[in-house]
Amino acid sequence: MDCQEIINKCVSDGDAVIPELEAQAICRNFNISCPPTTLVTNKAQCLSVAQEMGYPVVIKIFSRQIVHKSDVGGVITGVQDTEQLNMAFDQLMDNVKTHAPAAEVGGVIVQKQMPKGVEVVVGGLKNDQFGPVVMFGLGGVYVEVFKDVSFRLAPLDKEEAMRQVKETKVYKLLQGVRGEKPCDIDALCEVIVNTGRLLSSFPAIKELDFNPVFCYPDGCTVVDARLVL
Repeated sequence: MDCQEIINKCVSDGDAVIPELEAQAICRNFNISCPPTTLVTNKAQCLSVAQEMGYPVVIKIFSRQIVHKSDVGGVITGVQDTEQLNMAFDQLMDNVKTHAPAAEVGGVIVQKQMPKGVEVVVGGLKNDQFGPVVMFGLGGVYVEVFKDVSFRLAPLDKEEAMRQVKETKVYKLLQGVRGEKPCDIDALCEVIVNTGRLLSSFPAIKELDFNPVFCYPDGCTVVDARLVL
Protein backbone atom coordinates (compact mmCIF):
# COMPACT_ATOMS: atom_id res chain seq x y z
CA MET A 1 0.00 0.00 0.00
CA ASP A 2 1.51 3.34 -1.02
CA CYS A 3 1.36 6.55 1.01
CA GLN A 4 -1.74 7.99 -0.66
CA GLU A 5 -3.60 4.68 -0.24
CA ILE A 6 -2.71 4.64 3.47
CA ILE A 7 -3.99 8.21 3.88
CA ASN A 8 -7.17 7.51 1.90
CA LYS A 9 -7.93 4.46 4.07
CA CYS A 10 -7.35 6.42 7.28
CA VAL A 11 -9.66 9.20 6.05
CA SER A 12 -12.38 6.69 5.10
CA ASP A 13 -11.98 4.94 8.49
CA GLY A 14 -12.41 8.26 10.27
CA ASP A 15 -8.92 8.28 11.83
CA ALA A 16 -7.81 11.70 13.07
CA VAL A 17 -4.27 10.37 13.57
CA ILE A 18 -2.55 7.90 11.25
CA PRO A 19 -1.82 4.71 13.25
CA GLU A 20 1.81 4.16 14.23
CA LEU A 21 2.65 1.32 11.84
CA GLU A 22 1.16 3.15 8.87
CA ALA A 23 2.92 6.37 9.93
CA GLN A 24 6.23 4.50 9.93
CA ALA A 25 5.50 3.09 6.48
CA ILE A 26 4.96 6.63 5.17
CA CYS A 27 8.20 7.79 6.85
CA ARG A 28 10.22 4.98 5.26
CA ASN A 29 8.79 5.94 1.87
CA PHE A 30 10.49 9.31 2.38
CA ASN A 31 13.78 7.80 3.62
CA ILE A 32 13.05 8.76 7.23
CA SER A 33 14.50 6.01 9.44
CA CYS A 34 12.37 4.38 12.16
CA PRO A 35 13.16 1.52 14.57
CA PRO A 36 12.29 -2.08 13.61
CA THR A 37 8.62 -2.49 14.56
CA THR A 38 6.16 -5.41 14.35
CA LEU A 39 2.48 -5.84 15.27
CA VAL A 40 1.62 -9.09 17.09
CA THR A 41 -1.72 -10.44 18.28
CA ASN A 42 -0.74 -12.68 21.20
CA LYS A 43 1.98 -13.28 23.79
CA ALA A 44 3.62 -16.18 21.94
CA GLN A 45 4.12 -14.00 18.84
CA CYS A 46 5.39 -11.18 21.05
CA LEU A 47 8.04 -13.39 22.64
CA SER A 48 9.10 -14.81 19.27
CA VAL A 49 9.38 -11.41 17.57
CA ALA A 50 11.33 -9.90 20.47
CA GLN A 51 13.77 -12.81 20.45
CA GLU A 52 14.35 -12.35 16.73
CA MET A 53 14.54 -8.56 16.99
CA GLY A 54 16.95 -8.63 19.93
CA TYR A 55 16.51 -7.11 23.39
CA PRO A 56 15.92 -4.55 24.79
CA VAL A 57 12.47 -3.87 23.32
CA VAL A 58 9.52 -1.57 23.88
CA ILE A 59 5.94 -2.85 23.80
CA LYS A 60 2.92 -0.65 23.09
CA ILE A 61 -0.78 -1.32 22.96
CA PHE A 62 -2.33 -1.11 19.49
CA SER A 63 -5.82 0.40 19.51
CA ARG A 64 -7.46 2.96 17.25
CA GLN A 65 -9.36 4.26 20.29
CA ILE A 66 -6.16 5.04 22.23
CA VAL A 67 -4.20 7.98 20.81
CA HIS A 68 -2.01 8.78 23.83
CA LYS A 69 -0.81 5.30 24.84
CA SER A 70 1.27 6.37 27.83
CA ASP A 71 -1.78 7.98 29.48
CA VAL A 72 -3.36 4.55 29.97
CA GLY A 73 -0.17 2.63 30.79
CA GLY A 74 -0.06 1.39 27.22
CA VAL A 75 3.72 1.65 26.79
CA ILE A 76 6.40 -0.36 28.61
CA THR A 77 10.04 0.38 27.81
CA GLY A 78 13.36 -1.23 28.65
CA VAL A 79 12.21 -4.86 28.48
CA GLN A 80 15.51 -6.76 28.75
CA ASP A 81 14.71 -10.47 28.36
CA THR A 82 12.02 -13.12 27.88
CA GLU A 83 11.12 -13.28 31.58
CA GLN A 84 10.57 -9.51 31.76
CA LEU A 85 8.60 -9.53 28.52
CA ASN A 86 6.32 -12.29 29.78
CA MET A 87 5.38 -10.12 32.79
CA ALA A 88 5.32 -6.86 30.82
CA PHE A 89 2.82 -8.24 28.30
CA ASP A 90 0.36 -9.15 31.07
CA GLN A 91 0.92 -5.79 32.78
CA LEU A 92 0.23 -3.93 29.54
CA MET A 93 -3.09 -5.73 29.05
CA ASP A 94 -4.10 -5.15 32.68
CA ASN A 95 -3.28 -1.43 32.41
CA VAL A 96 -5.46 -0.99 29.35
CA LYS A 97 -8.37 -2.97 30.83
CA THR A 98 -8.21 -0.71 33.89
CA HIS A 99 -7.75 2.68 32.24
CA ALA A 100 -9.46 2.19 28.85
CA PRO A 101 -11.94 -0.67 29.28
CA ALA A 102 -13.98 0.33 26.21
CA ALA A 103 -11.00 0.37 23.85
CA GLU A 104 -10.84 -2.28 21.16
CA VAL A 105 -7.36 -3.81 21.31
CA GLY A 106 -5.95 -4.86 17.93
CA GLY A 107 -2.70 -6.28 19.28
CA VAL A 108 0.64 -5.22 20.66
CA ILE A 109 3.41 -3.33 18.89
CA VAL A 110 6.91 -4.69 19.53
CA GLN A 111 9.65 -2.18 18.79
CA LYS A 112 13.40 -2.37 19.09
CA GLN A 113 14.49 0.00 21.86
CA MET A 114 17.03 2.32 20.34
CA PRO A 115 20.11 3.48 22.27
CA LYS A 116 19.92 7.02 23.60
CA GLY A 117 21.20 9.75 21.33
CA VAL A 118 20.89 13.53 21.35
CA GLU A 119 17.12 14.07 21.40
CA VAL A 120 15.69 16.53 18.91
CA VAL A 121 12.23 17.16 17.51
CA VAL A 122 11.28 17.59 13.86
CA GLY A 123 7.72 18.70 13.28
CA GLY A 124 5.52 20.41 10.78
CA LEU A 125 2.14 21.97 10.16
CA LYS A 126 0.03 23.62 7.49
CA ASN A 127 -0.11 27.34 8.15
CA ASP A 128 -3.20 29.09 6.74
CA GLN A 129 -1.11 31.98 5.40
CA PHE A 130 2.26 30.42 4.48
CA GLY A 131 1.44 26.77 3.75
CA PRO A 132 3.67 23.88 4.92
CA VAL A 133 6.11 24.83 7.71
CA VAL A 134 8.82 22.60 9.22
CA MET A 135 9.96 22.96 12.83
CA PHE A 136 13.25 21.78 14.35
CA GLY A 137 14.55 22.01 17.91
CA LEU A 138 15.47 20.41 21.21
CA GLY A 139 13.31 17.29 21.65
CA GLY A 140 12.10 14.89 24.29
CA VAL A 141 10.26 16.11 27.37
CA TYR A 142 12.00 19.50 27.21
CA VAL A 143 10.47 20.73 23.96
CA GLU A 144 7.64 22.54 25.77
CA VAL A 145 9.90 23.83 28.55
CA PHE A 146 12.75 25.48 26.64
CA LYS A 147 10.99 26.10 23.31
CA ASP A 148 14.37 25.96 21.53
CA VAL A 149 12.90 25.71 18.03
CA SER A 150 13.35 27.14 14.55
CA PHE A 151 10.92 27.23 11.61
CA ARG A 152 11.23 27.08 7.81
CA LEU A 153 8.84 27.04 4.89
CA ALA A 154 8.66 23.69 3.10
CA PRO A 155 9.90 22.26 0.89
CA LEU A 156 13.49 23.26 1.68
CA ASP A 157 16.96 22.11 0.62
CA LYS A 158 19.78 20.74 2.77
CA GLU A 159 21.62 24.08 2.98
CA GLU A 160 18.51 25.77 4.37
CA ALA A 161 18.00 22.88 6.80
CA MET A 162 21.58 23.35 8.05
CA ARG A 163 20.92 27.05 8.67
CA GLN A 164 17.76 26.06 10.56
CA VAL A 165 19.69 23.66 12.80
CA LYS A 166 22.38 26.26 13.50
CA GLU A 167 19.77 28.75 14.75
CA THR A 168 19.03 26.55 17.79
CA LYS A 169 20.92 26.02 21.03
CA VAL A 170 20.75 22.24 20.57
CA TYR A 171 23.22 22.67 17.70
CA LYS A 172 26.02 22.85 20.30
CA LEU A 173 24.96 19.47 21.70
CA LEU A 174 24.92 18.00 18.21
CA GLN A 175 28.52 19.13 17.72
CA GLY A 176 29.60 17.05 20.73
CA VAL A 177 30.29 18.19 24.30
CA ARG A 178 32.63 16.88 27.03
CA GLY A 179 34.42 14.48 24.75
CA GLU A 180 31.30 13.04 23.10
CA LYS A 181 31.46 12.37 19.38
CA PRO A 182 29.63 14.87 17.16
CA CYS A 183 26.31 13.75 15.72
CA ASP A 184 25.69 13.11 12.04
CA ILE A 185 24.23 16.55 11.32
CA ASP A 186 24.17 15.80 7.58
CA ALA A 187 21.79 12.88 8.21
CA LEU A 188 19.66 15.09 10.46
CA CYS A 189 19.37 17.70 7.71
CA GLU A 190 18.21 14.92 5.37
CA VAL A 191 15.43 14.11 7.85
CA ILE A 192 14.38 17.77 7.94
CA VAL A 193 14.40 18.02 4.14
CA ASN A 194 12.46 14.77 3.76
CA THR A 195 9.96 15.89 6.40
CA GLY A 196 9.35 19.02 4.35
CA ARG A 197 8.83 16.89 1.24
CA LEU A 198 6.40 14.63 3.08
CA LEU A 199 4.36 17.52 4.46
CA SER A 200 4.27 19.26 1.07
CA SER A 201 3.22 16.11 -0.80
CA PHE A 202 -0.05 15.34 0.99
CA PRO A 203 -2.64 18.08 1.60
CA ALA A 204 -4.56 15.76 3.96
CA ILE A 205 -1.72 15.76 6.52
CA LYS A 206 -2.42 18.77 8.74
CA GLU A 207 0.53 18.37 11.09
CA LEU A 208 3.25 15.91 12.05
CA ASP A 209 5.45 15.38 15.06
CA PHE A 210 8.65 13.34 15.19
CA ASN A 211 9.64 13.40 18.87
CA PRO A 212 12.07 12.23 19.88
CA VAL A 213 14.48 11.88 16.99
CA PHE A 214 17.67 10.25 18.30
CA CYS A 215 20.80 11.64 16.68
CA TYR A 216 23.96 9.49 16.60
CA PRO A 217 27.48 9.88 15.19
CA ASP A 218 26.33 7.68 12.30
CA GLY A 219 22.75 8.65 11.46
CA CYS A 220 19.51 9.39 13.24
CA THR A 221 16.21 7.61 13.90
CA VAL A 222 12.64 8.82 14.42
CA VAL A 223 11.59 6.96 17.57
CA ASP A 224 8.00 8.24 17.64
CA ALA A 225 6.12 9.42 14.54
CA ARG A 226 2.73 11.14 14.77
CA LEU A 227 0.89 12.22 11.63
CA VAL A 228 -2.39 14.15 12.08
CA LEU A 229 -5.03 14.36 9.33
